[in-house]
Amino acid sequence: MQHFLSVGEVASRSGIAVSALHFYETKGLIRSTRSAGNQRRYDSGVLRRIAVIRIAQDLGVSLAEIGAALASLPEGRTPNAADWARLSTIWRDSLDQRILRLQRLRDGLGDCIGCGCLSTIHCPLRNPDDRLGANGSGPRLLIDPSEALP
Repeated sequence: MQHFLSVGEVASRSGIAVSALHFYETKGLIRSTRSAGNQRRYDSGVLRRIAVIRIAQDLGVSLAEIGAALASLPEGRTPNAADWARLSTIWRDSLDQRILRLQRLRDGLGDCIGCGCLSTIHCPLRNPDDRLGANGSGPRLLIDPSEALP
């Protein structure tokens, strides 16, 4: 027997605003049905989806990536452990690249962040006379183009 929740119940239990639920629904991240009175009703499994969405967003995963991953989950039943494990592997490489970049940023800017960059010779963002402009946009010394994020 399925248990359905109102939009207010989902908002309260998930800790997100009703407007965010509506937004997620327009993006196809979650689904609702309608009651006889035309009110939204959500299967209780939506709470897990919302938790995944929120955690993924906190990790910097885009809504497009989240949507693609959630689309891999089965329709008509609550995802099981194998379904969630399969979803997590979709993000593994992307998250590993983000971690590598964050480590590079942390290590490369360690001397600059608190001091206003006292070393203009060794600063990883220094680009005198825009000599790196021909190589593309962005911080070329910190971002390897082969590691482009999706």
